[in-house]
Amino acid sequence: MPCQIRALSVVTIGIALSTLAAGGFSGLSTEDDGFRWKVHDEDRPKPPVISVENGIPSDAVVLVGAGSGTEALRSGDQDCRWSFEDGILTVKSGTGDIHSRDSFGDCQLHLEWKFPEGRSVNGQMGGNSGVFFLDRYEVQILHTFENESYADGMAGSIYGQFPPLANPIKPAGQWNVYDIVFRGPRFDDEGDLVRPATLTVIINGVLVQDHVSLLGPTRHKARTTYEYHEPVGPIRFQDHGDPISFRNIWLRSLPEPQMAE
Repeated sequence: MPCQIRALSVVTIGIALSTLAAGGFSGLSTEDDGFRWKVHDEDRPKPPVISVENGIPSDAVVLVGAGSGTEALRSGDQDCRWSFEDGILTVKSGTGDIHSRDSFGDCQLHLEWKFPEGRSVNGQMGGNSGVFFLDRYEVQILHTFENESYADGMAGSIYGQFPPLANPIKPAGQWNVYDIVFRGPRFDDEGDLVRPATLTVIINGVLVQDHVSLLGPTRHKARTTYEYHEPVGPIRFQDHGDPISFRNIWLRSLPEPQMAE
């Protein structure tokens, strides 16, 4: 039976509204309001220091980068079978999807991809790939520069669910930049859904998905619903038969969203 989102109680909603009125879920509070931290509490833990070198945060896991190989990726239970040269990973048609060897949950993912010059594309055919979180939630990769398809299959769509807010894809031969924040769903002890997965997607500096709540895992030509699954899983990149190239793929695991303490 499909999981159902548990309804919020009146008490829960009231607490949430009160918290927002008091300063939101950023932890702002007064000394006697029952929260753990006072406003501007000097004892409150400070954020970790993260340096950025060559565009890569110091706490990032690099899946594909300059000077790296494909050790972080796999084709089934074998080594990655896609082409790799000079830090650029290219789909090798017919070899199948590839996965990260490690599993991840909530994360910030950065990747860059391009469609080759001199190749024709028509709708979903010719320039198609995708990136999947937890091996099941897809953000569409598609060459949509002067190319249209169904709205919930355009580049940056949550495939089969939500069209992108804009189409900022560059011409063939130019690199597109995806920056994605993924939050996985949460289930209770009985396996019922208590919070859906969410995605925020920025393409080439343009917001195309704004903290969208997913309806469930990706399905093709079908409505979807949630079923319980583990909170972590591999990142998957799709072989749709087209020679899409990738570079500079890294991700940062994210802690739980800040709530009032």
